[in-house]
Amino acid sequence: MQKIKIYDTTLRDGMQAEGVAFSVEDKILIARKLDDFGVDYIEGGYPQSNPKEEKFFARIRQIQFGHAKIAAFGSTRKANTSVQDDVCLRVLLASEAPAVTMVGKSWDLHVTDVLRCSLEENLAMCRDSVSYIKGKGREVVFDAEHFFDGYRNNPDYAMKVLRAAAEAGADAITLCETNGGSLPHEVFDITQAVVKEFAPLVIGIHCHNDADCAVANTLAAVRAGARHVQGTINGLGERTGNANLCTIIPNLTLKMGYETIGPEKLKTLTDLSRYIFDVANLTPAANMPYVGDSAFAHKGGLHIDALRKNQRTYEHIQPALVGNERRFLISELSGASNVLDKLEKRNMITDKALARRILSRVQQLENEGYQFETAEASFDLLIKKEMGQFTQSFELLKYHVDVERNTAGKLVTEATVKLQVDGRIEHIVSEGDGPVNALDGALRKALLPFYPNIADMSLIDYKVRVVNAKAGTAAKVRVLIESRDRQAIWGTVGVSANIIEASWLALVDSVEYKLLKDLQNA
Repeated sequence: MQKIKIYDTTLRDGMQAEGVAFSVEDKILIARKLDDFGVDYIEGGYPQSNPKEEKFFARIRQIQFGHAKIAAFGSTRKANTSVQDDVCLRVLLASEAPAVTMVGKSWDLHVTDVLRCSLEENLAMCRDSVSYIKGKGREVVFDAEHFFDGYRNNPDYAMKVLRAAAEAGADAITLCETNGGSLPHEVFDITQAVVKEFAPLVIGIHCHNDADCAVANTLAAVRAGARHVQGTINGLGERTGNANLCTIIPNLTLKMGYETIGPEKLKTLTDLSRYIFDVANLTPAANMPYVGDSAFAHKGGLHIDALRKNQRTYEHIQPALVGNERRFLISELSGASNVLDKLEKRNMITDKALARRILSRVQQLENEGYQFETAEASFDLLIKKEMGQFTQSFELLKYHVDVERNTAGKLVTEATVKLQVDGRIEHIVSEGDGPVNALDGALRKALLPFYPNIADMSLIDYKVRVVNAKAGTAAKVRVLIESRDRQAIWGTVGVSANIIEASWLALVDSVEYKLLKDLQNA
């Protein structure tokens, strides 16, 4: 198998995504994770840009990496400046990074309108800068910025820029699709022409996603002969993002037969994706290919019936190859096969008549506004109820919620819950930040003497969705609650035209599931 070098730019391009900001510690943690994953290069950033980047390179040079090389990013010398006097080149060398990635202009429009120097001076800037850094013993990757636009506008000059870098000793030349507007057939044709002209020099590809073609363009370039691929984890990047390595790597490995990071490391891809989302404080994209929660989630009954017979029918790869897992969703679109699969996974009875009864109940509830895709704990309770194996842990007698603004202008929320547990009446009052928080507090206080284990349980997420928006203020709402204890995380759902009642239903399911789970694990 031919080897494709993987060059990760998450710590620079990824940082340019709106809403993303990594601390120095974040960047070091990510760099370690990327090294463990097996990428060949980790671009750390532009050392001159700010003190944080300087600190990162000072810290990172003290760390021994098992596989990856750290690369510092910068630009060629300024026009009419010697390489010895150029601040950027001096900072790149001071970073002590073993690899230096240097961006140079390859579109004549940028030379004349942005740099505002002659075309010949730009060639000299590229040639001098690469030669100087290479002469200092560093590996040099030359990023030909705006190459595809430049080639379309003035192919002779764009190729001269590459020739200048190649003759100066660049170890690899990367063709940058900086504006993200090229299509795969254009990238293939132009990359093929470059590879033919400069073989055996390593040619790379760096794509942005403005036309939603970054991944396709990257694969097209590899087909044309590129052997150095740049991108970011989860496709993070400026504007609409960069080429997504979480899609590119499995495509290259599993679909195209290239060597990238190895099959064992590939099994950690989903974990890496979620880790980067977590550090970036971003919600993971559920529909992301290969690594998203929905990548192998199946909802249609016909699909699931076929998958239970042969997994190849509706899945292009085995989820485990990229560290993901198959999920069968329960909804009104489900068939009996969905329910049977859920029963089997829970080691419950595999009775088709029972499955059809449960399915009928699910369809009825979803028609009322329920949704069980992210509320598996409520679905588990539904199964128990339909099987006649559920006994409620307490009986609600009444609840009351009061919200008032006091004389100091502060909102005060108070919930009263009256329950019967084991023949005893508990009448509890609790204050909270809001109605749901107050209800949750009162319910816990009432149950704690009977079920001490609920002290381990906490509510970690609360979502409200309007079910039938056209009904206006009379619309039903769906409340989804996520809870956790020391061992697990689970979701529950409640639906009502009253948001307090919907919240109560979801809260009760959450507590009942916790008690049932602990009883089964005892």
